[in-house]
Amino acid sequence: MTEPHHTASFGFRDVPEGEKERLVGEVFSSVAGRYDLMNDLMSGGVHRLWKDAMIDRLAPRPGWKVLDVAGGTGDIAFRLAKRGAAVTVCDINPDMLAEGKKRAEEKSISVEWICGNAENLPFPDNHFDAYTIAFGIRNVTHIDRALAEAYRVLKPGGRFLCLEFSHVETPGIDWAYDAFSFAVLPKLGYVVTGDEESYRYLVESIRKFPPQEDFARLIAAAGLAQVSFRNLTFGVAALHAAWKI
Repeated sequence: MTEPHHTASFGFRDVPEGEKERLVGEVFSSVAGRYDLMNDLMSGGVHRLWKDAMIDRLAPRPGWKVLDVAGGTGDIAFRLAKRGAAVTVCDINPDMLAEGKKRAEEKSISVEWICGNAENLPFPDNHFDAYTIAFGIRNVTHIDRALAEAYRVLKPGGRFLCLEFSHVETPGIDWAYDAFSFAVLPKLGYVVTGDEESYRYLVESIRKFPPQEDFARLIAAAGLAQVSFRNLTFGVAALHAAWKI
């Protein structure tokens, strides 16, 4: 009997499940050195406001143990640390982690850096007061497994926050956003990083990610409670929040 051939989406392409992790890794290794600059250029700096809104929603208390997943370059971790949290960054990509460590040294900010997979976190059960992930969950092979791991490592009463590009539903704005994304961003990626294809994948991966309501249902299915979301900039991004009870 032939074994079923499982695939995963890599942008608009379907690839063998076992290949996605490597392909995504190549994307982020390619863009790591200019990743934060590209975020500024792609969003006009608005991603900084979205990240500030995420931290404000979490309102971390001094001494909280917070896990920031897929946060290699440290943007979320540094904000958390400035609020007094004890932050662990877990990212699967060594090149992104290297960028984060370099930035942390430049800023004299103390953060723990761990290379690990969001679908199989190297941490014990019931360990963290909060779990954050920003612009990372759409790149995992199995979103349900990553969410199950978030639930596992959170303490009872722990907070889950996910900031991710989402779906614009406002007529006119959705068309303009699509036109900008597909026509401009890959070309901008080529000019800044020399890599057009990686940014084409990143744009396509946004379109393949579940809409806000569907993603909220996935979070609830992982066992997290009181799931809510807030659209940012017409839904260009969305901030999902939940609790482990």
